[in-house]
Amino acid sequence: HLFPRLERSLRETEIREDQNDAGHQTFRSYLPVREPDHTFYAASDGQLGGIIKMCREWKVSGNTEWLSRHWPLVKSSLDYCIQTWDPRHTGALEEPHHNTYDIEFWGADGMCTSFYLGALAAAVEMAAAVEDDVPLYAELLQKGIERMESELYNGEYFIQEVQWEGLDAPNPVEASAESMGGYYSEEALAILEKEGPKYQYGNGCISDGVLGFWLAEMCGLDVGIDPVKVMGHLLSVHKYNFRTDLSDHVNPQRAGYAYGDEGGLLLCSWPYGDAPTFPFVYSNEVWTGIEYQVASHLMLEGETEKGLDIVREVRKRYDGTRRNPFNEYECGHWYARAMASYGLLQGLTGVRYDAVNRTMYVDSRMGKDFSCFFSCGSGFGTVGLEGGKPFASAVMGEFVIDRWVLDGEEMDAS
Repeated sequence: HLFPRLERSLRETEIREDQNDAGHQTFRSYLPVREPDHTFYAASDGQLGGIIKMCREWKVSGNTEWLSRHWPLVKSSLDYCIQTWDPRHTGALEEPHHNTYDIEFWGADGMCTSFYLGALAAAVEMAAAVEDDVPLYAELLQKGIERMESELYNGEYFIQEVQWEGLDAPNPVEASAESMGGYYSEEALAILEKEGPKYQYGNGCISDGVLGFWLAEMCGLDVGIDPVKVMGHLLSVHKYNFRTDLSDHVNPQRAGYAYGDEGGLLLCSWPYGDAPTFPFVYSNEVWTGIEYQVASHLMLEGETEKGLDIVREVRKRYDGTRRNPFNEYECGHWYARAMASYGLLQGLTGVRYDAVNRTMYVDSRMGKDFSCFFSCGSGFGTVGLEGGKPFASAVMGEFVIDRWVLDGEEMDAS
């Protein structure tokens, strides 16, 4: 939203230089930008998330010609994902899939499958815009929704069905040579037979569990998943993972992100006491990017105070006393994931602009009077409500509004 031309160039790097003819993307771009090696796994959440973001960049820019030009490469990327992680067309990622936790999840899981469904929904909409007919994407989307809502929901939140047998991939011991998880000791082999591969989350309540649905909703996509179950997951994350005091929390990893009497949102918890012996890497940590993501998603779904609970704890940690208030570091300084905080503007106001249809959306959690910073591809300014009536004012450039949608109801643009 702030620098959309720059952001479009990142998508172009992903699907041009970082993607080979088979559709495999290398998820760490080389600088200067050039073709990388394709010797390691693609990142499932990264590559599928990039497809959702292609749809976002199209909506933010309103440039359908740009989308048409890159659509064949987007299809190649999605087709690679399907063939690699869902070769049996079940609607979920079953084959071992690398992700942001620097390991592979084995078997269908809610977190990465939410990205898969978001990418399929984005592809269906983009295909229609460029007049391409790809019925498989809609078919897999429907299958995935049904599986996600039944097999991957435990009544409170979305989970993982750990699976390591009956797959196309070699067993975890053979696969470990190529994995960042490393080899299996005799002790780990015994645990493998009992629990499955190392670094899974199983019946855990993972804060990232509906991340793909959040990203899709922020982009104006309706995946079709049951909103009651999505809300159930978010409320469970707040219930089980949010802490106002971490004094009794054991974190053998990078404790500097949050410790002692500080609060935060844990990446995962196991409310039923069934944590794996070797849970996924970083599971005991607190990351601001995920805290903001969950907070803004709670706001989007109407749980504003619970979202603000999380934000307040983040900002207390970064109030300048112990940490730099302008640098919410993670794996390095000024880490990009913390920019999920920008989503709080949309979470609180529901302000979103679709430049393709020249439509401005407002769904306020701030009452009937507010003014909010707004930026898009053609300009920036303010958008808000005065006495419940929407207004927009450009400070630089312009954003043409042909129609307003206020709390889901279309209004006359005048």
